[in-house]
Amino acid sequence: MDALAGPIAAAAERMVQCLKSDGKIMACGNGGSAADSQHFAAELVNRFEMERPALAGLALTTDTSTLTSIANDYDYDQIFSKQVRALGHKGDLLLAISTSGNSRNVIAAMQAAHEAQIGVITLTGRNGGKMAEALKPGDIQICVPAQSTARIQEVHLLTLHCLCDAIDCLLMGVE
Repeated sequence: MDALAGPIAAAAERMVQCLKSDGKIMACGNGGSAADSQHFAAELVNRFEMERPALAGLALTTDTSTLTSIANDYDYDQIFSKQVRALGHKGDLLLAISTSGNSRNVIAAMQAAHEAQIGVITLTGRNGGKMAEALKPGDIQICVPAQSTARIQEVHLLTLHCLCDAIDCLLMGVE
């Protein structure tokens, strides 16, 4: 709890700044992290626990035609980075999720975000992996200090819900 409270608060504030500036939050990850990306985007676009206007959230994991065409025509490592380049704009945010912190396609998305002046928030585990090494000044790392993939994924879900709750409270003026 002590290790994550500060980064979660900083990430929520950064997300609110992005959303208030008409930016969007794109999320990506593989496997369970892909599901977490979709879950987070759905909470933004629809709602979390309180009624509020829809927020701009986008999971880069959901368009099978786009994902498979990029993987087939280019490389699986580019499935998220090409979408970031196509859909992202300066001032947007990328939520990059990986339990190991070593997903090559997520790291490529981070690099594409940096090139486009899109902020990056990582949600990782263990020691942050290669994603921690790819962070730039201004990026935010939320790293679950655990080794078990299952425990990391459980804390990732709790973290995403904490982010959603904080976003709602900050936007709606709730203490």
